[in-house]
Amino acid sequence: MAAGALRERVSFAVRNEQDDGFGNTVAGWVEQFQDAAEYTHLRGGESVIAARLENRHPQIIRVRAGAATRRVTAEWRITDMRSGAEYAIHDVTASTDNKWIDFLCERGVVA
Repeated sequence: MAAGALRERVSFAVRNEQDDGFGNTVAGWVEQFQDAAEYTHLRGGESVIAARLENRHPQIIRVRAGAATRRVTAEWRITDMRSGAEYAIHDVTASTDNKWIDFLCERGVVA
């Protein structure tokens, strides 16, 4: 894949939980970094079609592998910087040549 295919801009955020001083936990998302990305919309299989019927949108978000992107786990969240759409990460897979990282994500689910 050519670097020119990375036309989108995404941010990666990790969930941060803090005590509010009254014994309650306050949670929020804290952006860690931004990166260029490519989207691959999944088509075909029964589970993909079922997800779309439930207004969920599964897809692969691919970024260049680096020190920051290698830290990302399924507990993180990806946000499309242009549209503001938020994606829950279900799986993280490095390519066999370790140049790319693919995130199996889904929009429309609670992260």
